[in-house]
Amino acid sequence: MNDKMGRLPEANKTLGQHFLRDQKVIGLITEDYLDKADLIVEVGPGPGALTERLSKHQKPFVVVERDQRFQENLALMVGADNVVMTDALHFELEAECVRRGFESNIWLVSNLPYNISVPLFLKFLLIPSIQHMTLMFQREVALKIFDFTNSKNPMGSLMALAQTYLDCRLLCQAPPGCFVPPPQVDSTVLSFTRKEATVIPLSDFSEFETFLRRVFQFKRKQVFKILKAYYAEEKLLDALGELNLTRDRRAESFTLPEIQKLFLSLRK
Repeated sequence: MNDKMGRLPEANKTLGQHFLRDQKVIGLITEDYLDKADLIVEVGPGPGALTERLSKHQKPFVVVERDQRFQENLALMVGADNVVMTDALHFELEAECVRRGFESNIWLVSNLPYNISVPLFLKFLLIPSIQHMTLMFQREVALKIFDFTNSKNPMGSLMALAQTYLDCRLLCQAPPGCFVPPPQVDSTVLSFTRKEATVIPLSDFSEFETFLRRVFQFKRKQVFKILKAYYAEEKLLDALGELNLTRDRRAESFTLPEIQKLFLSLRK
């Protein structure tokens, strides 16, 4: 049904909609963490290309959709009680899962709207009960999260955040022809599993995110010059010395363990 272009509704550009129709990509996404999930949550299902396949797994399933045009069709696929019509950015997803009796082993699936993909990703990252995620991004955004090309892209704040809390892998690529209407960019599906133990606890996420944004705002500047606006010079020099980092090190040269250790040293 959903791969017939003539029956797909017109995409809403304001909502960043591009409807996935490629059956190979749909198959890879909908089988990704099937055996590990107690509850499946799909955000932004639209006309239901992924929903239709996911609903056949006979697992507890909730979909969150903003576009009222799709409510009736989604209800036919998963049942009206499992369709939440709201803006996912402002929805208390964790509370909804708890209300349904699920506090762990949640698998979140989404063909993320390009215009809000990063805020949504960070919102999902902050929900510890979401153990697995299969998410579609614009390719250039995906590369800022995980360097799947092995091109040694410099670390940035988004990559450092994601890889502090999640194990990341490339699931597949999705060129424009996989969608209706075709976007003007390539897309990438990334697969995530939450790390059981992290160097920086999730409770420190906000402070760590602020620190990373400061460090990586000017990647080519020396980290010492960036951070001396926020820390006493002696404290900053002590932290760098403790980690055997020279004061002329530039942000773009830092590895993930180095930036994590610097944050922990400075917050003592």
